[in-house]
Amino acid sequence: MLAAPVIPIFSLFIKLDLEGEEHLPEEGAFVLAPNHYSELDPLAVAIAVYHLGRAPRFLAKESLFRNKAIGWAFRSTGMVPVARSSSSRAAKQTIEAAERLATNGQGIIVYPEGSLTRDPDMWPMRGKTGAVRLALAGDIPLIPMAHWGVQAVLPRYGKKPSLWPLRKRVRLVIGPEVDLSAYRGVPATPEVLANATDAVMHDIADLLGGLRGQTPPAERWNPAAHGQAETGRL
Repeated sequence: MLAAPVIPIFSLFIKLDLEGEEHLPEEGAFVLAPNHYSELDPLAVAIAVYHLGRAPRFLAKESLFRNKAIGWAFRSTGMVPVARSSSSRAAKQTIEAAERLATNGQGIIVYPEGSLTRDPDMWPMRGKTGAVRLALAGDIPLIPMAHWGVQAVLPRYGKKPSLWPLRKRVRLVIGPEVDLSAYRGVPATPEVLANATDAVMHDIADLLGGLRGQTPPAERWNPAAHGQAETGRL
């Protein structure tokens, strides 16, 4: 419903180049994990997923659902709220969401970084465990994704988009399913979740390195080590 007016307008300003389409399942549940460096990222990712014939649903902050307009749009398109106020509550919501996805054969997009990357060079930073919790709880494939070029339209923390010249190129690549076999069927301890998340972030960073023609840092940026908050705008 929302795609009809949004996609033609978006296409006037941005040209999407997508690689690795074969890695996104044509049917059945999946968790798609992209990098995140611009507040325009979700739109580019959603349109790419929509073009592949899958409904773009996101795991979104629960607070966003309290806004009447945004909440209506999110609910009508199947977005899944997640709580940040309580780790046990968020974990329970994640498991419930995984069960619904597995039962209904739906996909969901989760930003494992949880916020725009704090890395000065916009490489993926340290990830949070939400994406792997979903994948492990529901035995769902976790698919890494990277994109580059959105920052030319809306820079990180930018408030005004740059719309000229038209049709700026945004490249996206979907990678093979992350190998989480070592973490399935074992207790989801903090160490297991952290190691599984590291594997996801490694694959995302490698995909982004291919798009940028650069080698990603060996270690992910850790906001806490630099006195930065891990959520919200810097």
